Amino acid sequence: MARPPMPLGTFGNIRVYRVASGGYRAVTTFRDYDGVTRPVERHRATERAAEKALKEHLRDRTRAGGTDGLTGESKVSAAADLWLVSIDAAAAAGQRSPSTAQLYRGTLDRQVRPALGAVRLREVTVPRLDLFVQTVRGRSGVATAKVARTVLSGLLGLAVRHGAIASNPARDIGRIEGLRAKAPRALSLEERREWLAQLDGDPTAVRKDLPDLCRWMLATGVRIGEALAVSWDEVDLDAATVSVEYTLIRIKGIGLVRKSTKTSAGERLLPLPAFAVQMLRRHRESEGENYPVFPDSQGGWRDPSNTSRDLRYARGSDGFAWVTSHVFRKTCATILDEAGLSARVIADQLGHSRTSMTQDAYLGRRLASDMTARVLDRSDLGGTDDAFPEG
Repeated sequence: MARPPMPLGTFGNIRVYRVASGGYRAVTTFRDYDGVTRPVERHRATERAAEKALKEHLRDRTRAGGTDGLTGESKVSAAADLWLVSIDAAAAAGQRSPSTAQLYRGTLDRQVRPALGAVRLREVTVPRLDLFVQTVRGRSGVATAKVARTVLSGLLGLAVRHGAIASNPARDIGRIEGLRAKAPRALSLEERREWLAQLDGDPTAVRKDLPDLCRWMLATGVRIGEALAVSWDEVDLDAATVSVEYTLIRIKGIGLVRKSTKTSAGERLLPLPAFAVQMLRRHRESEGENYPVFPDSQGGWRDPSNTSRDLRYARGSDGFAWVTSHVFRKTCATILDEAGLSARVIADQLGHSRTSMTQDAYLGRRLASDMTARVLDRSDLGGTDDAFPEG
């Protein structure tokens, strides 16, 4: 039975001979990355120098055959560094959200590197990864564990493409089971009235423009970052529409960034209910057309995190302790659903991805149905009787 060939990028025993002309010759065979095994040698004045020169050549030859020096002997932290370079490049090209890149970097620094950073890629096994992910789940929760698994799968996939490992063990990690997801909760009609009345009666909330901001999110179903990213040149009060194209996020080390929405489905032109148009007209008359529709105290872009904190203070710790900015989005969707609008119409309103390949590939839904504005006008969000036309 024939002896199996050496693995690619490896060499055999090193032999050192004295040569007649003087000095020493160190010799071995090296299996190159084209699959051919070749003799390799180095000649030096002493036996030790010849062997050292040959080993240095073999080291460099091994590195040259790999990709960016990533081999089975490389540590997980080295693979993570290379993977982050690709993630940052994708974020810079607009192919990934900067907030996603920031989340992955934070997960690597807080979870993956401390536990696995010094482990060699060849030592990464499914049981080792499964134990790590389940430990993260126990300490930090299901959501963090799922992100950690995603990060591991990404960096180990890169290691596979570099030839450092044969397969990606992160793909075989067991399911990360969490508690049964709670049903989405939206504000009922009575709760909507009570919530808006509470904000209208809170001088601090009024000073921070929270009542109208909440009405805006209820009227459109936009995310808080999208709500705060709207500028006056994207609002057409005569046509009663708003173009939702941007969102605001804070990136560590950079600051507040106004970027395009998460997906192409997120870029949408929404019809506005009459109460929202009236509210915007009041804003324009009292404050003028500053660049953001809902500016901060200095007239600039408003931080979504700070605004969410303001909402937490305004809601108190009693009946509305469960309310977050996303509840207004769910409430808008629930109002439309209860009115009998289709899931497709509601998805267009919220900027969700299309629900089927046919719709994704062949239907260009850039303008949500004007039925949404009529339904929202009848939902008692405006706070005045004249905001709700009959019929």
